[in-house]
Amino acid sequence: MLGLKATMTVIDNSGALVAECVNVLRTPSSKGLARIGDEIVIVVKKARPIPHDAPSSATTQRVRRGDVRHAVVVRTAKETTRKLADGRTVRFDDNACVLLNNRKEPLGTRINGVVGAELRTKGWSKILALASKVV
Repeated sequence: MLGLKATMTVIDNSGALVAECVNVLRTPSSKGLARIGDEIVIVVKKARPIPHDAPSSATTQRVRRGDVRHAVVVRTAKETTRKLADGRTVRFDDNACVLLNNRKEPLGTRINGVVGAELRTKGWSKILALASKVV
């Protein structure tokens, strides 16, 4: 579960590396804490540098430090209990998210790393299709 000011890694190829949560959206019962599959608002704290010789079309898609974006939580360090399984708990090493565009689609074209299977029940199938591994 993630709350306000929680830092996380961005695991897509949008250009952001580290993000900080500033608001949790769509969680009527969790009292401002985000779980896997919840949408949040983040501020980019660290991003990849943009080369000076890059064409202007390449810089329009890139994310810069200080940008405010929407994202989906795909991993949390706090353990979660799976309801459909036999009560197993799943815990990841870190918190991670994937950035979204204005149409609620992933901003990047690749997702590097593991994502939680709870995304399937929350309706984020496009993220699952791009992910290399689902746990």
